[in-house]
Amino acid sequence: MLNQNTQGFHQQSWVQALAELEQAGQACVLVTVLGTDGSTPRASGTKMLVSKTDIFDTIGGGHLEYKAIEKARELLTSPQQDNVIEHFPLGATLGQCCGGSAVILFECFHATQLNLDIYGAGHVAHALIGILAQLPIYIRWIDSRADLFPPTLPANVTQVVDDDPVEQVRQAQPGQASLILTHNHQLDFDLAQAILKRDDALWLGVIGSETKAKRFRHRLSHRGVSEHQISKMTCPVGLTQVTGKQPMEVAVSIAGQLIELYQSHKPEPNPASQRRQSGIQWQTLLGTATQDLKKQEVKL
Repeated sequence: MLNQNTQGFHQQSWVQALAELEQAGQACVLVTVLGTDGSTPRASGTKMLVSKTDIFDTIGGGHLEYKAIEKARELLTSPQQDNVIEHFPLGATLGQCCGGSAVILFECFHATQLNLDIYGAGHVAHALIGILAQLPIYIRWIDSRADLFPPTLPANVTQVVDDDPVEQVRQAQPGQASLILTHNHQLDFDLAQAILKRDDALWLGVIGSETKAKRFRHRLSHRGVSEHQISKMTCPVGLTQVTGKQPMEVAVSIAGQLIELYQSHKPEPNPASQRRQSGIQWQTLLGTATQDLKKQEVKL
């Protein structure tokens, strides 16, 4: 099934879908007809966007499009892949009678680098969400007070209302980062304790002062949390060189630390993609496509 969420193809354009998928931190591949020779379903420049579950727009249908979707989905499973160019002769091999050939560019847009749970919907959280909306971070924003959330949220933010926010700790994915910004010190402590005892968080930040941090560490040790687990808590959260207590100042400080966090956990780049490559002349692409097509005709 090409689209898991809808029947048939989406009416949404690839441009709209790419913007939304990037904001939501979802991986996708932009498929472009880079060049054509002879008769082909669509002209050069035609685009289609492929995600893990859905397809937006079309490069002409038929077996060519099926093979392009198949290749795009293959690239989605290779996080180190970047851009790939492939040539498709539209003859007996693809079961299409057009007789031409197409050169396809596959551009990979990788998934979000960081999944983050933010507990608390106060002033600092509101300021921070506005910054994080523009970064490759997928966020669950959690609070017990539904009326504190804004009417609209960025595409990379999901609102979670729970009378017991600690329950959301149990539902978090392993390797998740967590940020505690609530209005209640006891709730902050309960959340920190639950996250640290799970012992599978990527990172934990807690808003507060050095005094609060010292008190929390003392209490946590008396609750059976190991020194190793406690060492994973960053409190006070934020970059030490960014001072100020206004909500936006604190938010900028925390955002800087989160940027540093996800950049330090990026996958190693594909060595092949680091090599400098000179551009391929269009005449070369056309010549290659024509030669391959003639080879296919000779075989027939």
